[in-house]
Parts: sequence; structure tokens; C-alpha cells
Amino acid sequence: MLAIGLPVQAQDTPGAAQTVVVTGLRASLESALNAKRSENGIVDVVKAEDIGKFPDTNLAESLQRVPGVAIDRDAGEGRSITVRGLGADFTRVRINGIEGLATTGGTDSSGGNNRGRGFDFNVFASELFSSLTVRKSSSAEIEEGSLGATVDLQTMRPFDTPKRGFNATAMAKARYNDISKKTDPRAAFLLSNTFNDNTMGFLVSGAFSKRNVLEEGFSTVRWDNGPSSGGWCAPLGGSVTSANCAAPVAGFPTATRLPASAAASAAYTAASSAANFTPRLPRYGRLTHDQDRVGLTASFEWKPTRGTRISLDMLYADLSATREESYLEAISFSRSASQGGKPQTSVAQAQYDAQGRLLYGVFNGVDIRSETRFDDLSTRFTQPTLTVAHRLGDTLDLNLRLGRARSNFKNPNQTTVTLDAPNVNGYTIDFRNSDRLPVIAYPFDPAATNGALGIYGVPAGAASVTSATPSEIRIRPQGSINQNDVAHIDLAWRAGDTWTLKGGADLKTYKFQTYEARRPNASGEAIYSLPAGTSLASVTRLLSGFGNGLDLPAGSVTGWLVPDVQAITRLYDAYCNCLTSGPAGGPGDFTLTSTTNGNARGNNRNVKEDDKGVFLQADFDSELAGTPLRGNLGGRYVKTRLTAQGYLATGGGTSVTATNAYNDFLPSFNLAASLTPDFLVRLAGAKVMSRPPLGNLNPGGTVATSGTLTINSGNPTLAPFRAKTLDASFEYYFKNKAFLGLGLFQKNIDSYIQGIRQTLPFNQTGLPLSLLPSSFNGSEVFDVTSFANTPGGKLRGFELNYQQPFTFLPAWGRNFGLVANYTRVKSKIAYLISATAANSATVQDDLVNLSPTSWNTTFYYDDGKFSARLTGASRSGYLQVVPAQNNNDVQGKNATFNVDLSVSYKWDDKLEFTFEGVNLTNEANDQFVSRARNSVLVNHVTGREYLLGARYKF
Repeated sequence: MLAIGLPVQAQDTPGAAQTVVVTGLRASLESALNAKRSENGIVDVVKAEDIGKFPDTNLAESLQRVPGVAIDRDAGEGRSITVRGLGADFTRVRINGIEGLATTGGTDSSGGNNRGRGFDFNVFASELFSSLTVRKSSSAEIEEGSLGATVDLQTMRPFDTPKRGFNATAMAKARYNDISKKTDPRAAFLLSNTFNDNTMGFLVSGAFSKRNVLEEGFSTVRWDNGPSSGGWCAPLGGSVTSANCAAPVAGFPTATRLPASAAASAAYTAASSAANFTPRLPRYGRLTHDQDRVGLTASFEWKPTRGTRISLDMLYADLSATREESYLEAISFSRSASQGGKPQTSVAQAQYDAQGRLLYGVFNGVDIRSETRFDDLSTRFTQPTLTVAHRLGDTLDLNLRLGRARSNFKNPNQTTVTLDAPNVNGYTIDFRNSDRLPVIAYPFDPAATNGALGIYGVPAGAASVTSATPSEIRIRPQGSINQNDVAHIDLAWRAGDTWTLKGGADLKTYKFQTYEARRPNASGEAIYSLPAGTSLASVTRLLSGFGNGLDLPAGSVTGWLVPDVQAITRLYDAYCNCLTSGPAGGPGDFTLTSTTNGNARGNNRNVKEDDKGVFLQADFDSELAGTPLRGNLGGRYVKTRLTAQGYLATGGGTSVTATNAYNDFLPSFNLAASLTPDFLVRLAGAKVMSRPPLGNLNPGGTVATSGTLTINSGNPTLAPFRAKTLDASFEYYFKNKAFLGLGLFQKNIDSYIQGIRQTLPFNQTGLPLSLLPSSFNGSEVFDVTSFANTPGGKLRGFELNYQQPFTFLPAWGRNFGLVANYTRVKSKIAYLISATAANSATVQDDLVNLSPTSWNTTFYYDDGKFSARLTGASRSGYLQVVPAQNNNDVQGKNATFNVDLSVSYKWDDKLEFTFEGVNLTNEANDQFVSRARNSVLVNHVTGREYLLGARYKF
């Protein structure tokens, strides 16, 4: 698997033949190109340069080198991928031939706890793998489940090493981040040996890294338009009566209502216009990420007889992290009166641009909050795999794979505590000089321990407070478990020199479980005021030095008082899971509930899928009219049976289970014609399917059987996404290991899945009839808000791929080279907003997660001793939600451009020094809402990282 010393012939010189040994980066590029050329299907490959040395510090960032692959980042590190415009849920990942699903927890803006089918690549250290293969076309022998691609990750095995016998490698690096100003270690090792006349071998490898990152920036959560939840508090004498403005609350400051004036009336009118939008929760924040990543592999291989190879592989990964998020925010906008929202808030001044985006505003009666959230996160992934390849005779081969991939994500401690400053007058926010980083002015010092910020709890003896927002303690432990048990067997019969017939079967049992608990309800997250004799200083600390790495506008706050999570939870005994004071369900109730808690119930569910598949495939290698022609033709039949379990909001949380089954026949073909020795044309076509998102299958929710008959739930009867794919690839392999390729692709998505509102008889919802009153028979028509299969649309695009070592240049330039690719994708989907008889509105827009353009280019130098490469990766903006909330059309992420640098120097055959620069542009995570306004949702940076290290081969 690892081509370290591939010989290539140099240009002819008079009287002599000369051999040049290619190593390092050039060797890995040539090895990957050879693997691509030899495949029957359309694939791209990324190879390790040497043992334990992958080209990037993160697997996802290595994958973005592949044409058509774009990545999404969390905390500045690649987490998930999109292939040809199809997101992570449409891509399958296999490790050592076994399908796996690794998930972890990110920030809310990056998707939070991954409860879907998408693979989180940041769980694994890149040093554990020797190759990545992206299979873009389908064949019958490759298991179903992907619309985008199948990604194969291969760990190292003892017989894959470049030399037999004993091998040992150690690597150590120091990583420095220019925002956190901290230096963290990264290390890896590999030991392998072959023995017993090279018929047996073992290999163990390990990797450890620590990463401490500060993420800083501005965010808004969402933007809302016009009057909401009662509207703004109008000036005195205005059209809104004083009764519509929030009444004062004992123990809380009273909002100052604006006196009547022409300016106040104009500002009130502008803010109340349905055409104008105001940020929901404008805030600056710092997120502290502290990660420890450990990975181990072990492999034993045995070749007992000629034609037999047995491999036992073990992969273990553990990603442990803590994350602390601290925000200084205004919480009054787009909140109801009972939450202390707009009916308390007056608009003193307001300016909006032509698109309806707030430019400048001054507000009275604004609740200011300093919020800190602490998360303890861990993902443990294990996968044993047994692979057997045995030659039964001269023409018959047997292949067997058995394995279990299990990912256990835990977030046992997710705790949020707040300090508050209710009903502040004179709050100012100014976007006029920057639509990403506004100037926010507070009429008090947010860093003062004796200032406006404090703990405003529910008054003693009261169960709750209306028309105000007390300080809170939110405790929300959660987690997810994914497990794949996989068995594969196939036989291959070589029916002569031209044809090989393959047939086999696959069995897979997939189990998914997710859970969450919370304090009993929203009001139960409030707390009482500080106990007598407790100082605010004893439960707070100062956040300082904010804005390093940001181009903050003049006048911005660079420090503020934040609650101390540990001190406050100890003070209130918040983890006791018991009643500390007050009535049950009140501010003193710290009892955690799950299925009986309406806010947590939906995240307590599980899915089990049993998949059985058989396939028959014919591989051929022949000629047609003198043109070498190879490829495969076949079909796969698969049957899926699933059981989904969730909870309905009846009887305090009633368990409900639903089942479904569907069958698919998936024909496919791959053709590769060598029109000349160097020019290859490929054609491929297939029917493909991808199973529904896990959250959409939840049968839980709410069922109302009195008054208006309504259901709000998932839909366990969903059919999968289905599509027909067509691919063409034109590949020119010219001299000196250079390559030029053009790929064309089209996917006709016949069946899509969307969240819609529709009317259905109850007996067509997949829910059990036992949920209905005895007087119902199941034919009653309900107003259902759920998920449904809808028509999809066409996705089409092209890829350009170019690879060129500059060996044609004079001596000064022959060690340079270029690797570049460009992808363009187009797709339009009709998104249904409602499918009821009264309303069937649709929105036409791009497929979610599809970037219309992306490109990646690497300019390198490699003379065998000194190596350097500069890589740029660009991804155009893409959509994340259609339609978006609060009367917005879309929500998405703006374009990114990342630059990385890698330099290495071989001191001798054993010792090598390395230097890397990651995210040299300090690219922001820039999310938006509304195509026309491009209003900021998130604008965070994580800084540049520099790694200095050494690598030694024993």
C-alpha cells in the first residue's frame, strides 16, 4: 500500500541508461495515480508518503484534495465532507472494508451532537491510515447506502510495509496556536515485524495529540422580522397601549418606556415593519476547546499457504474534549412577553438598509446576559475486523469479512449558567462599518463585579416569574451510540482470460440510540437569588483579552464578567438530581427527566436496521474492435427492515414503536476503454439509494385527538433517497507521471425527503392504532407535520483534475510540481413548505450542502531530501437550511479559502524534520441567513496553527 521507492526511467542520455528512485511526496502521488488508473470504476486515491505519515493532520483535510470533495470544519478542524454536492448523510465510510459511523459533539453552529448518518472524521488521527479511496461510481460488489460516494479508509498492515522484517518509526511535533498562545504535543509511533519465513507479521501503531484552541467572534442565532410575540413596546401615546408593554416585576429593574416623539414613533414603526429584520440574540463570545485524541491500531497477518491471506485488524480511537463557551449577549429580541422579550423593549433609534437588515439601533428595556456553557465530551470508537482471502483452486477465490464498528459518544456534563442585567436602557448595536463585527455599546461596565450583571433569581417563595427572565442553570446530559455488525462473503470464478464472475451476500445490523435529559421544563431551569452572605465575586471571574485574531472595531468590549460554572453549581448543589428547595418543577428542582420532559423527549429514540443483500457481478478485460475494454456489469438486491422507537407526549411520555420494510434492486455498470495507451475513457451508470436520516424516522412526537386532529412527529414509513447516476471520465496519463482528467456526472434524484405539513388518514402515518380513542377507526384525517418522500431533481456537474511534476524544466525547476482540481455542480430542488389542500407552496433552490464551485491546488517541491508544498482550498457558499426560520428564505455558510503549508528536510535516511502551517488565512466560519441580506449568524475564527516536529525511522 505504501510505495516509497518506485523506480522510473530518466530521460535517455548517450551511451547509458539511468534509473531515478522517486521517494516522498512524488512517490505518494505516483502511487495514488497508479491505483486510480488500475480501477474499473471511477475512484480517486490519497496515499501516505511513508509509514505513519499522511499528507495532512486531519483526514477530512486530506480528502478535500480529491476533486468534488468539500469539507466542513468544527473548531477550525475538518469534521465532515460533501461529495459532488451531496452531504455527509449521503456518503458511506468503510474502515478496512467494514462500514462504520463515528460521531461526536460539536458547537451548536456546527451541528452539535451528530445524531445523523454523517461520519465525523475528526475522531481519528491521520497517522493511523495508509490510504483513502473515494469511490464515485457504484458497482454491485460495493454495499449500498450512498448517493454521493463510498469512502474507504485503510489502516496499515505488516505486509504493506516497504520492507520485510522489523520496522519502527517515531514522530513528535509541537503545535502552536496564535490565538490561544499555547503549544500542544502531537506524537505517533509504529512497530511492525514479519517472521516465520515472511508468512506471518504483526503491526501496532498509535497516535496522540492535544489541541487547545480559542474560537472567538460574533453570532446572532437567527434574525426575526416585524412584530413578534406582542411586538415592541411603543412610545407613550403611541398606538400600542401600556397594557401591551410588560408590567414591572418585583426584584427586577423596570424598563423605561420612551416618551412620545416623532423620532421614537419612526423608530418603532421601522422596527415593527414586516420587511425589516433584527438579530435574535446578538453576542460576542469566546469558545475554549481542549481536546485529547488517542488512536491505536493492531494488525496480525498470516499467509498459511500460497493463495491464502488472513488479516485480523483492530482500531481504537478516543476523542476526549472539554469546551467552554462564554457569551455577552442581549436576549430580549424575538422573545415572548413571558420570556422578557420585545413587549418590554422600546426602540429609541433604528436604521435598516434596503434589504431590511438592521444597521443601527438604540434600545431601552433590554435584558443583557453573560452566559457560560461547559461541555464534557468523549467519543470512543472500536472496530475489530477479520478478513480472509483464500484460493480454493486455480480459478476460484473466496473472500470473507467480519467486523463490528461501534461508536459511543457521551456528553455527560452540559451545563449552562448565567449572569443577568435586566431592563437595561441605552443598549446600542452598530453594523454600519461592518456587517460581520458590529460595535456594541453597553450603558454599564460589563467587567465590573459591582455593576449591573448579577444573579437575578426567582424571588423566595415564588415558583416562577412571568414577564422577566431570571438567571438560569441548564443541565442537559446527552449522548449517541452507533453500532454496525457486518458480514460479507463472496466467490470469484475466473472463467477464462476475459471474464470473472463474482457473487456474494452481505448481512448488516445497524443500531442507533440517542438520549438526553433536562431539568423538568423551561421555568425549572431558573434559580433562586444568591443566598444571603454570598458575594458575586465568589461565583464569577473575568474574561479578558478578547478579540485576539479578530479585527474588532474601535470601542468594542474586550472583557466581561462571566459566571463560574463550577462555583455556581456547587453553591446550588445542581448535580444532586434532587429537590433542593422550592416546589417540584420550580426553580429549586434539579431533578433531571428525559422521556417525560417535553424539551428532552424528542432526543430519546432509537433505530434498528437489518439489511440483507446479495449481488452478482461480471468483471471483464477484453478488446472491442482492437480497443482494450475492461469493467464490470452486475446488480445488487437488498432488503431493509427497520424498527424505530420514540416517545409521544401522552401519559407523561408514552413509548411508541413502528416498523417498516423496503426492497431495492440496484443495477450498475463500469466501462473503461483505453483508446490509446495513455488515454482512457470511462463510463458508469447505476441505480443507488441512501437510507433516510435517523432523526426523520422518529415515531415520537405529539398526537392531538380532540378539537383539531394534529400530529407532529417523524415518519418511520419513509422510503429511502433513490437516484439514477450517470458518469463519464476522460483521463490522459502522459509522460513522467502527469495526468489530466475531465469528469462529467449527473444524478437524477427520484425520491427526496423533506419536512412538510400535510393531511393524512391516521392509518397511513405508521403510528399504532392503539394511540387513538376507542371511538376512532384509523381512517380519521389528521393535520400532520412530519417528513415525507417528495420528488427530487437533477444534479449535474463536472470535475477537472490536473497533476504534473515539472520534470520537463531545466535542473533548477524539475523538482517542482502541481496538483490541481476544480469542480462545478448545479442542482435545483423544489422545497415544499406545505402540502395541505389549502396551501402547497414551494421554494426552488440549491440542494442543501451543495457548493456550486470548489477547487484545490497544491504547488510543491520535492528533491528527495527537501520537500515543500503550499495548498489552497476554496469552497463557494452553500445552503444549510431551506426554508429558514422566522420568514427567512435560506440559511447557509459563505465561501471559504484555506491555505496550508508543509515543509520537510531529511537529515539522513533515518531522521527527518518537519514544519507545517495550518489555516494560514485564519479563515472565518461565516454563516448567514437570507440570500438578499446575507445577515450574519456566526462569524468565528480559530487562528493559525504551526507545527514543528521530527520523525525517526529505526
